[in-house]
Amino acid sequence: MNLIDLSTVPDTDDNFTSFLNDLCRELGFDYASYATSHPITGDVQGYANYPDEWKLHYGRRGMHRVDPTLYLSARSIAPVDWTRFTDHPHFHDVFFDAHDFGISNRGLTVPVRGPHGECGLLSVTRDCRDQDWKKHKRDVIGDLQFAAVHLHDNVMRSGVLQQALNRPRLSSRELQILQWVAAGKSQQDIGDILSISHRTVEVHLRSSREKLSALTTAQAIGRAIGLGLIYPG
Repeated sequence: MNLIDLSTVPDTDDNFTSFLNDLCRELGFDYASYATSHPITGDVQGYANYPDEWKLHYGRRGMHRVDPTLYLSARSIAPVDWTRFTDHPHFHDVFFDAHDFGISNRGLTVPVRGPHGECGLLSVTRDCRDQDWKKHKRDVIGDLQFAAVHLHDNVMRSGVLQQALNRPRLSSRELQILQWVAAGKSQQDIGDILSISHRTVEVHLRSSREKLSALTTAQAIGRAIGLGLIYPG
């Protein structure tokens, strides 16, 4: 079961991530994500405006396989406050690490049922006091449910889910780093340009090689260019 960042699927607009950014700004949340799962493969596919470092950590550790905010919320028909999961052992596994990335364990997931049996999940987080959280939920829940339906319907109509299954699924950061390598930059140069460590650059390159079934970075660059994922330097 893979975790697929739909914002990296080639030849598709990244308007959905922009929608999440606008949603957070207008409704007063820190972060938001949208997820759905493929009915056959079980792959978790979606969008999130979490920090790149957290998305990388979450994916590398396979947290999408155990995250109760995903698989337990999908069983509900009503919005689910994450306080329902605080006694779940995997909730602690996920959000103990999330705290280190500045992400609160205070959140809410809105499930959306589609006409073909699919389920989309819009999740939001906000770091605030318990009393403030309860009031904020009451104030925005209607808008949040409307936004969840709107986002889910548009993702389903976009065709991006089908495209994600047919192309290598590299993250935006992986593509960015491959593009800089293609331009002749060293790992140290890329780290300086992107304000990340050269070790993080290597982690992304290793992941890119695996996704492209490449033995070397040069081979990965060639395949990425051939697939139209990046451009020659």
